[in-house]
Formats: sequence, structure tokens, C-alpha cells
Amino acid sequence: MPNVRPTPTVRRRRLGEALRRYRNSAGLTLDTAAEELGWIGPKLSRIETANGHIRPEDVSALLALYGVEDPEVFAALEALAKDARKQGWWQTYSGVVAPAYADYISLEFDADSVREFAPLLVPGLLQTAAYARETIGAGAMTRTPEEVAALAEVRQARQAVLTRPDGPLRMWAVINEAVLHQRFAVRPTTMREQLRRLLDVSEMPNVTLQVMPLDAPPHPGNAGSFSLVGLPGPMPDVVLLENLIGASYAEGTDEVQTFADAFERIVAAALPMDDSLALIAQMEERSRDK
Repeated sequence: MPNVRPTPTVRRRRLGEALRRYRNSAGLTLDTAAEELGWIGPKLSRIETANGHIRPEDVSALLALYGVEDPEVFAALEALAKDARKQGWWQTYSGVVAPAYADYISLEFDADSVREFAPLLVPGLLQTAAYARETIGAGAMTRTPEEVAALAEVRQARQAVLTRPDGPLRMWAVINEAVLHQRFAVRPTTMREQLRRLLDVSEMPNVTLQVMPLDAPPHPGNAGSFSLVGLPGPMPDVVLLENLIGASYAEGTDEVQTFADAFERIVAAALPMDDSLALIAQMEERSRDK
């Protein structure tokens, strides 16, 4: 039996933060709100700090107490409470998927859009299996070959969000041109196949691709990569920041808006979509001559 966590932490955290925000807006303390519902002990505190479960009907009771009237808010938060106990497909990889990565996959699974600036690698949702194995193996320096293969499988499985029948994820990716010049000595055809993959996914109506040219003017993306995850309904967007030792999130309204503004400037500095695809096609054609 795999060692899985009973609840996707990121869903509980989003729900707890939303409930705390509405309670504060209503001017109620934890004790007052709990007393109004006849709750005993630190139940509400545990819910708001993502350390406790809550039933959808209790979510409705809290929102009513807080004076929330928007049915969209009720539906979104009740759905979060209902889904909090669900285990995603990624839980079967709990032996190799770190908790922070599992949280992000859960977030991505629930999202309706992702805007990503990729200065170092092709975004994971757009990678071929060979490219994923090569790049994961290079970065996961303490992983065994079996673990690298499993992580590559996870990356491929994540891509199902782009074609899900109940509403595919909308993705807008800006990729640094330097990424497209990368070469792989062990398997020289890896980059050619990756370029072809980018051209293929660009034909999907929910995918927008741009290339940041090598001679682009200075832009906010010079500070590093980020993914801006858009969540449905009233839930606020979340920003993922990654490095060699893990990931962190920017979730405050002002912080998220900073990244949204930065992405707009990055888009403006990048090549237009048609020019970007023409460049990728030229590079793919040249790679076939080598």
C-alpha cells in the first residue's frame, strides 16, 4: 500500500484561508463564530489552519453566518470541502513525489488556467517523455534511475489537464529562446522531438505559445521563472516559484497582482505568437539536417 496523505493539503489550505477571510470581513472572532454554531473547542481554528476537515453543509452554515450571499462562493467552497478528502492519481506516486509537488499537481488539477514564464526549461505540461527524463535526471541529483523514470511518468500524466473533456486547462507559456537551443548528448533527437511537440500543442485552441528572443529588451522575467495558476470561481490565483530545493507560493492579492502585471510585460516583450511558431518551425527543420 502506498503511503498517501488522506487529504490534499493545498485544497484544505485554500478553503481555510477563504473561510478566514470571510470571517474577518464579517468582524467575527474565532470564538464568536464557533459559539454561534455551537461548536466546542478549537474546531474552527483547525479548519482555518488546514488542520481539520469540514463538511460541505458546515461550510454553508459558516458562509451564512458571515453574511455571504453570492451563490458562486457557496458552490466553490462547498466543492472544495467535498473534494478535500479525494485522492488524486498522483497519490500513487507518493514514494517519489514530494508533498510540495503533490500540492502543486492538486492545484493544477483544479485550475482553469496557467500562465508561465519559462527561462530555463520547456514547461512540464508541454514536455515530451524523453525531454522529461533527461531534464529530471539532470536536476534530481539524489534520485535513482527508477525514481527519475517515475517522476517523468508523473510529468506526462499531468498533461491530461490540457485535454480533459470537462474543460481543458488554458495555458499561456512564454519560453526563452535559449531553452530551444538546448542539446542532449545521450539522445541527440530529444530536442528535435521537443520542438515538434511544441508545434503540435500550439494547434490546440487552449494553448498559447510565445518565444522570448535572445535580443529581447530587459523585462520582469529576468528575475526568474514563475507559474501563475488561475482557479475557477471566486478563488484567488496562486503563483508558484521553484528552485533546486523545492517550491514556494505567493498567495496574497497584492503579490499575485505583481506577477500578473509582470506576465503582461513579458508577453509584450516576447515575439508575437505567429513569429514565435515560425521560429520554432525553423529550428525544428534545421535540427533535421544535423
